[in-house]
Amino acid sequence: MPTRTKTRWGVHAALIVVCFVMCIPALYALQLATLTFDAAFRAPPQLFPPGADLGENVSSLFTRLQFGGLMVNTTVVALVVVVGKTGLSLLAGLAFVYFQFPGKTVLFFVVLLTLLMPTEIILLPLFRMMSELEWGRLNPRLALTVPFLASATGVFLFRQHFANIPRELAEAAQLDGATPSQFLLSVLIPMSWNVIGAQALIQFISTWNAYLWPVLIVQDSSAFVIQMGVRSAASSGGQTDFGLLMAAGVIASLPPLILFVLLQRQFMNGFALTRDK
Repeated sequence: MPTRTKTRWGVHAALIVVCFVMCIPALYALQLATLTFDAAFRAPPQLFPPGADLGENVSSLFTRLQFGGLMVNTTVVALVVVVGKTGLSLLAGLAFVYFQFPGKTVLFFVVLLTLLMPTEIILLPLFRMMSELEWGRLNPRLALTVPFLASATGVFLFRQHFANIPRELAEAAQLDGATPSQFLLSVLIPMSWNVIGAQALIQFISTWNAYLWPVLIVQDSSAFVIQMGVRSAASSGGQTDFGLLMAAGVIASLPPLILFVLLQRQFMNGFALTRDK
């Protein structure tokens, strides 16, 4: 066997081992999700203990903890945030690249600075503002979506993407009499599906996994989101039922996982940015 072929097989074998090691926590969580409360504390632990049943824990989640409604609530909130953030980020990127206005460079620098600011910093002033508006009590879905419709990450991605589109396209569209909205809809958006997919995936996962802000602002149980349901599963019955908790974690991770599988090509291509012009 040629040396190059042996090296290739060795690299593949090493990658398979690394992938398996990285999957061990997920496989262990899936195994725990099949356990009843008693079986989870049985010593020594067994990989496939008698009576293991994933269906029992899943049924308990959807009947007792209303996981179905929580997933619907979270899906609605995530879709609103994804559409709003993507649309606003796309328009902001268009403005930063194709429009001239005073302070454009300084404003873009301020946008970049916000990338260094963790979300936790703004939670207290944001909570006070929402409390004064009473959105958390009167309309919790507004409180969960409106404050997060702007995205510095999205603005940066679209700005970098539009900056690498040949200027000749904008000049040709302008000579043809196209308005900025026509240029956006007919030229930029068809050339930006990878970035749009990457932005949508990032924001969907971020919104789906949000926990701290919903816990602070949502008081109505009918507006609870999925991560609050996972927390409820952890404290169900006064003791931590690890089987139920792991089942909740597995169920909660499925929608982002499915979306990532569907949009993985757009996600990878969306970050393949060339140098800024």
